[in-house]
Amino acid sequence: MIDIKLLRTDPELVRENIRKKFQFEKLPLVDEVIALDKEYRETTVQTDTLKNQRNVTSKKIGMLMGQGKRDEAEATKREVAHLGDEIAALDAKQKELQAEIHKRMLVIPQIIDPAVPIGKNDTENVEIERFGEPAVPDYPIPYHTDIMESLNGIELDVARDSIAGNGFYYLKGDIARLHSAVLSYARDFMIDRGYTYYIPPFMIHSSVVNGVMSFAEMENMMYKIEGEDLYLIGTSEHSMIGKFIDTFLDEDSLPQRLTSYSPCFRKEVGAHGIEERGVYRIHQFEKQEMIIVCKPDESADLFNELWKNTVDFFRTLEIPVRTLECCSGDLADLKVRSLDVEAWSPRQQKYFEVGSCSNLGDAQARRLGIRIKSKDKQKGNYFAHTLNNTVVAPPRMLIAFLENHLQADGTVTIPEVLRPYMGGKDHLG
Repeated sequence: MIDIKLLRTDPELVRENIRKKFQFEKLPLVDEVIALDKEYRETTVQTDTLKNQRNVTSKKIGMLMGQGKRDEAEATKREVAHLGDEIAALDAKQKELQAEIHKRMLVIPQIIDPAVPIGKNDTENVEIERFGEPAVPDYPIPYHTDIMESLNGIELDVARDSIAGNGFYYLKGDIARLHSAVLSYARDFMIDRGYTYYIPPFMIHSSVVNGVMSFAEMENMMYKIEGEDLYLIGTSEHSMIGKFIDTFLDEDSLPQRLTSYSPCFRKEVGAHGIEERGVYRIHQFEKQEMIIVCKPDESADLFNELWKNTVDFFRTLEIPVRTLECCSGDLADLKVRSLDVEAWSPRQQKYFEVGSCSNLGDAQARRLGIRIKSKDKQKGNYFAHTLNNTVVAPPRMLIAFLENHLQADGTVTIPEVLRPYMGGKDHLG
């Protein structure tokens, strides 16, 4: 959510930002908010004037009673009561205007970073870096669930036909162990880089949901617990950023670098749908995440730190990856800038997303009231910046792992860094 002062002082900047994101239907919101804000401020002046008038008039009542002027005192009481009714009506109008302004401000997109390329959708994202040679072996690479089944490592039919439906699965044996090994390695990888490890709540209140994501994302992603003000998290970013709600942070305590493990639950409503035979787009998965809360002047450098962490992680696992700069039309409304990390698929002979790195500026901080106590009294307190990135999210990541490490004889090589987490095994199968 942007600062309303920006709409007051430079509405054309906000309009141009909306045009850059090709969200032309939102342009009328700018004028609507400006008009509502003008009315709100005028109403505030009227309310303050009447409250002052009521205070002055109220003081007369005691004086008139002391002078024995009962009739005048009673008339003054009626005047005060009338002023109270007017003030109550104006207070109600203020709340109504505030709600209408807030509703519109929630859907006006964040001002994007100048580095963001202009484009309509993800087909216009720009590759900025590549690591590793995207090789295609001279033997066939089966579909990822076929590889898992050949290693007796997955049961799909019982999960989807009898237990939970499409988007769910059983991992077992060495594939289940590989899944856990990757997450354990990711945890230690981030701890070694100076990030504090967390296991957060897996359910959050609606007040946190509304602070960390847009309404459209919530409707398409999150599962609601019936009869309770609780949602299952779609990523640990939600509860990790939420833990700072309504806080004042000391400048000396920043930046805070956090890494968190959680299961994730997503409805995945939209054009992509859920795979019937596969674990690429599913309802349940696990993830190691990284989150940073920092001062505004730190966020650009820390954004680069975050996505390089993911690239370095995949490099240690000997999986070729590339990084894409998300264009303006592919950028979610709360994001200032976003990069996707994609892994190479030898079977498809193309890259696919395995992580997303985002700088949300002060958008989440404004919604959740995450502020920084300034040492400069003239500057005053100000909103923090929040950033997040995926370290790794199996079982999707296992697709890249299995395809890139599959050998001609059907075995799967285990990279050296992962062997301590696999009981010393150097291959599967």
